[in-house]
Amino acid sequence: MKTWSSTRTPRASSASYRLRKTSVIPVAKLSPAQDRFLRSARTGHLATANANGQPHVIPVCYVFNGESIYSVLDAKPKTVSLRQLRRVRNILANPQVSLVVDHYEEDWSRLQYLMVSGEAGLLESGEEWALAIAMLREKYPQYQAMDLDQSPVIKIVPARFVAWSSGSGS
Repeated sequence: MKTWSSTRTPRASSASYRLRKTSVIPVAKLSPAQDRFLRSARTGHLATANANGQPHVIPVCYVFNGESIYSVLDAKPKTVSLRQLRRVRNILANPQVSLVVDHYEEDWSRLQYLMVSGEAGLLESGEEWALAIAMLREKYPQYQAMDLDQSPVIKIVPARFVAWSSGSGS
């Protein structure tokens, strides 16, 4: 399905709009290139909102297994306990999240992004939690040296993907 979004193009005396093609893709319909892009990107930006709708966006490391996206609350320095992190409080109050994975280059004909919208929850133990930790350790060697035994994992179940590319590569 294609949708159109308008973006305002600044001009001194007129309000003109340029239409840009954006693809809304059901979960099972990611193209092979989009699936590779989502699996191989090193970081994404996780957007959460509290119960009042106040947004919060942070960069995260993640892994995608074809069905869900996982991001661990790791041992990097934090100013509060893991359960007091704003992203965790927001997910517990409002599980609707988005993850944006993008690629930027100075050559703007190679720009692209994939936005994943879905529902998030926390995994704190169990088989799925262990599998998520193993996949994250495989993708990020830094996690192999970290003690993640008590680290919750954010699980995102995608409801839809929105893909955009300035070229024909997506």
